[in-house]
Amino acid sequence: MENEVSTETIKITLEVGGSPLTMGMSVPSESVKLRAMLPIIRKMSNSFIEMGVEQVIAAGKEISCRAGCGACCRQLVPVSESEAFDLGELVEGMPEPRRSEIKERFRTGNETLEAAGYFKRLSDAAKSGDQEYEAAITEYFRFQIACPFLDNESCSIHESRPITCREYLVTSPAELCKTAEGTGVENIRHFFQVKESLITTARERTLKEMPYVPMIKVLDWATENAGREKEKTGREWMQSFFGELSRLSGPPEKE
Repeated sequence: MENEVSTETIKITLEVGGSPLTMGMSVPSESVKLRAMLPIIRKMSNSFIEMGVEQVIAAGKEISCRAGCGACCRQLVPVSESEAFDLGELVEGMPEPRRSEIKERFRTGNETLEAAGYFKRLSDAAKSGDQEYEAAITEYFRFQIACPFLDNESCSIHESRPITCREYLVTSPAELCKTAEGTGVENIRHFFQVKESLITTARERTLKEMPYVPMIKVLDWATENAGREKEKTGREWMQSFFGELSRLSGPPEKE
């Protein structure tokens, strides 16, 4: 086939709880955009999350998150540049009237935030320090702007949702997630920092102080930065990604 991409198999060994975990994966051997690697990274993230969930269950706890509980879908969700491009493409590929409906949700959400001067405060807070930034994140929640992909308090793009959304799981009562401060919320611990690693690997256009795209801005951002995606081979992307994963989570050994 004309559009078929040639692949190669690589292996990565990570240490989990003092024991080696070796993963084999098929990656493009030719140059591709990082968004082409998202299915692999999502699958890996899901596996790591399952490990964390198993640890929670072994400790006698359980995950509180359920379909229909969308309180966390009103937070400021950090999205990597590659995921922003991917979500932009996803929306453009939707049939009408769904595409226009989703775009309208993004538009009204951004209008509300722009009118309140929120994005400038967020940008300034990201440069100022942790305390100011945390206050800006808390402020976002108080706007109660639901994620444009939220339908009936459930994610309508579950398979394509960002890594941030995949990793956000709690063991505390669901009602605690409904407050801006999140007092008493207990998040599960993850073995590897996949979200941060992807955000850093993908970062090219965003600022160092805030190296991600807020979910509510992904459509505008993807349009403004169209045609600016870097390309590397699958092996090179994975080397960059696991380099960040090693730096943030512990050293992987590459074979």
